[in-house]
Amino acid sequence: MHIKQFVFNPFQVNNFVLYDDTGECAIIDSSCYDKEEKKQLAAFIKENSLKPVLQLFTHCHIDHMVGSRFVSKTFHLKPLTHEDSMPFLKNSKEYGKVFGFDVDKPVMPDIFLQDGDIAEFGNQQLRVIHTPGHAAGSLCFYNEADGSVFAGDVLFQGGVGRTDLPTGDHDLLIKSILQKLLILPEDTRVYPGHGPDTTIGEEKRSNPFLTGIY
Repeated sequence: MHIKQFVFNPFQVNNFVLYDDTGECAIIDSSCYDKEEKKQLAAFIKENSLKPVLQLFTHCHIDHMVGSRFVSKTFHLKPLTHEDSMPFLKNSKEYGKVFGFDVDKPVMPDIFLQDGDIAEFGNQQLRVIHTPGHAAGSLCFYNEADGSVFAGDVLFQGGVGRTDLPTGDHDLLIKSILQKLLILPEDTRVYPGHGPDTTIGEEKRSNPFLTGIY
């Protein structure tokens, strides 16, 4: 599996395009905001002759889904997320105003992802891991064959997601990390929603929010 990482919008959100030699691809966290960012995403997909077949959200905070309508309309893809994320999607225009975003009304999902579901593109399988705590409906996407997990704002290099926003719960977040992520192989590469990638093993050893409790 190949991974292309973009860093988009004022909140510096990691927008991932995952693809393999079949040419099919998955877009995780459509965070492109301005015309130039949208152009970059579309150009990469066109130049590499990719066919987007999945639009996935780790969670639906406004900074992670601000490009959702663009991706939906450009590539004819409805987003896939957890049902508990729907209040964020439905109220995204109002949330956007709070943070200075002019948000297009997003396309709504037809179906929802649940813990343990498999999202497929090309020859790849992403296992859906439900990890609430940062936000209701937070999901991680784990590719066992590739040894990678896309963790949204649940786990960062040296940090964990903030829990002071609506539906945040610190105890639940730590429980999600301990029970759902730190059980993965230590060499699993973690791609978070912001900042650099890391590994499960590194976070076990040195993450100050987790050391001493694992």
